[in-house]
Amino acid sequence: MNEEIFKNLGQEFAVKAGDLNTYSPLVLAYVGDAVYELYVRTLLLSKGNAPVHKLHKQSISYVKAKAQSDIIHKLMETLKPEELDIVKRGRNAKSGTIPKNADVTEYKYATGFETLLGYLYIKQDYVRLLELLKISVEQNRAADGNDH
Repeated sequence: MNEEIFKNLGQEFAVKAGDLNTYSPLVLAYVGDAVYELYVRTLLLSKGNAPVHKLHKQSISYVKAKAQSDIIHKLMETLKPEELDIVKRGRNAKSGTIPKNADVTEYKYATGFETLLGYLYIKQDYVRLLELLKISVEQNRAADGNDH
């Protein structure tokens, strides 16, 4: 994927720089979840056509709370201060619900990860977004020991 795809997608939805910090971290996580899911699905599809059920099972190893929590913990030392602040805002946000199959702490860190992705997407910092997405899936592959 190259950054032009994201640029064209987001052009008509531009957010003013000053407005970005007014968004709830959970709103940014909502967008970040979709960005990550689309990236993972596109990545899996790029490996070849497969039944939807198989693609879904493969995507779970990337998008589950534990995987995202592990990713953000490994990314923390490479994040800029502004990005760390966004992750912390997302992690500390009160979501009201926690999925029954997720550990509370892992879920909070996963929300921080998604908040960062949503922030970068809305900010239209596609170069940094893609850099973190690529690192994320590579870390997931290494941790999972798989090649999908």
